Amino acid sequence: MRRPVAIVTGLVLFGEAVGIVLINAVLATVAENQNMSLAGLDPDAMSTGTWVMGGVFGLLLVLCGLIALLAGVRDRALGRFGRITLIGCSVVHGVLGAMTVGLVGWGAFAFMMLVLALLVLTLLAYGPEPRAGEGVGDGAGPAEARAV
Repeated sequence: MRRPVAIVTGLVLFGEAVGIVLINAVLATVAENQNMSLAGLDPDAMSTGTWVMGGVFGLLLVLCGLIALLAGVRDRALGRFGRITLIGCSVVHGVLGAMTVGLVGWGAFAFMMLVLALLVLTLLAYGPEPRAGEGVGDGAGPAEARAV
């Protein structure tokens, strides 16, 4: 069950990356066509900043999607870098999900929570593997704990 979850997570993150880049492209175009300044800020700087933000955020989502997709295809535990990246992506989705309720609506909130759930399921399914000497049969069960 963990392989399909990781693969779906990767594909959803790829789709979200495309959506984020498209939304930022629309916002950059609108900011450029309005030719208005916000608190004295240059309209070209606002447009350029929106393009850059969309590209960087899209690349980060593609990176997270690639990490999840590779974990699903290889069916191996994530490394330290992969876990940290997916944990960061999860935190961002949680915070953005809480903000989208008031700004966008419940549909966007539901989508963000769906992506968050997929990320958490992937992180839990591909958790760190136990080291040699740890795990089942090491004598740390409840019966031994009560006997002491």
